Amino acid sequence: MRFSTLSLFPEIIKASTDESMGLKAQMKGLVEIVHAQIRDQAINDYGKVDDAVYGGGTGMLMMAEPIYQTVEKLQADFRTAHPELDCPQERLVYMSPRGQVLNQAMAYEMAQLDHLIILAGHYEGVDQRVLDKLEAQEVSLGDYVLTGGELPAAVLIDVVLRMIDQVLPDKEAWQAESHASGLLAEDQYTRPEVWRGHRVPSVLLSGHDAKIERYRKASALYNTLKARPDLLAAYEVKDEEWRDLLDFIADSSYNPKG
Repeated sequence: MRFSTLSLFPEIIKASTDESMGLKAQMKGLVEIVHAQIRDQAINDYGKVDDAVYGGGTGMLMMAEPIYQTVEKLQADFRTAHPELDCPQERLVYMSPRGQVLNQAMAYEMAQLDHLIILAGHYEGVDQRVLDKLEAQEVSLGDYVLTGGELPAAVLIDVVLRMIDQVLPDKEAWQAESHASGLLAEDQYTRPEVWRGHRVPSVLLSGHDAKIERYRKASALYNTLKARPDLLAAYEVKDEEWRDLLDFIADSSYNPKG
């Protein structure tokens, strides 16, 4: 799979993707990550890629043509590098605060693509016509506004990258994570058994796999109930899981936080 980004500040995205998991995945040949500078396709000699907004308003808007030409070049480069793909599955994503909020299911769908192109906007955004022409999917990280789309682009790559086969040690590494199951993660502990008067829940020391698994599910349900009840409303909780959750809430040795 190839990730292609286009932005005015590609070094911001590259600083993230060329470290840790992203670097290892590229070195293993599992993915390709390339970054394009939109100014390279500027339509004048000054590298200008933005202009005033029609109808008035504050700030500047990124022009359509440099973005369009950059996307075309990224697509052409990918096809040249991979002639074995007759009809590659490609998608252009525009990181935008008005887009659909990114979730695990959306990221998993993107991980099945051959080529994910990510547009990181800046200033007041981009000319709507290029988004319409390229059928861009708008994606948001949440209900807030950032200076540019570079950080969200790096986040999107990280979320999708970990779902690609062999990037993590095994599929369970991400399938068991928070949100992958529809719930938040359970509380987790490591040595020492007692830290500053706080003990690890005794069930985790029991060696009883079935009880430990029930504890972890109850802890995940409890955390989701507290922090994201909207997620719990969409999750089908079984009768025995409800009972375990009530026990978890009532038993201070089971739930140190009370």
